[in-house]
Amino acid sequence: MAAWSSGDERRHLFDLARAARRPVRAHPHRSAERVPESTRRLLHVLATPGPVLGRHLDVLAWNPLAEALLGDPADRPPADRNTVSVLFREPEARMLCPGWENMARQYVAMLRAAVADDPDHPRAMALVGELSIHSAAFRRLWARHDVRENVHGTTLFQHPEVGGITLDWDTYPLPGDPGPVLLVFTTEPGTTDAGRLQLLASLWATRDTAPRRSAADEIRRQPA
Repeated sequence: MAAWSSGDERRHLFDLARAARRPVRAHPHRSAERVPESTRRLLHVLATPGPVLGRHLDVLAWNPLAEALLGDPADRPPADRNTVSVLFREPEARMLCPGWENMARQYVAMLRAAVADDPDHPRAMALVGELSIHSAAFRRLWARHDVRENVHGTTLFQHPEVGGITLDWDTYPLPGDPGPVLLVFTTEPGTTDAGRLQLLASLWATRDTAPRRSAADEIRRQPA
């Protein structure tokens, strides 16, 4: 088992023990996940990609640069806007991420950590069940029992417009128990990667943005 996850695995075991002792009727973390309006405003002033992820890694909100880097979540039904599902069920994800295996392993480990808090959560059961049926790669990685909290990492993207770009990512908790997290991609200023990220932003800004803004406005109108 990977050395980086030893501390996370220990917390995972305690979480499982607490979940086992919890009365079946108690579901303290099943309230609807909402993104504060202040966070939505923050997303649209960030000069870097920034999606918001729910407890099971569903994409709840995003900014234009996240759309430029990762694709438009609005192209998928809300139930399919999940980062783990996209990684395993969409071939484009493997093309976008040359280090797909490592990234997929990290996200599966983060999903397992989230599932520990409420193992019979309907969303968790549906997501894990669906991916187990449709993806042998998911079954293989899920069987590793790796556990990781979603804190930080580095990912290489092979973007079709700007080429290879390596970005660091960090997660920032938002209000809630547990609340969503803001996932922010950044890179060192003055580097080739920073130049390519700026180029991506420039290319995206010069496009016909009317349909895309309409989708973004719809997202912002959802209750905070």
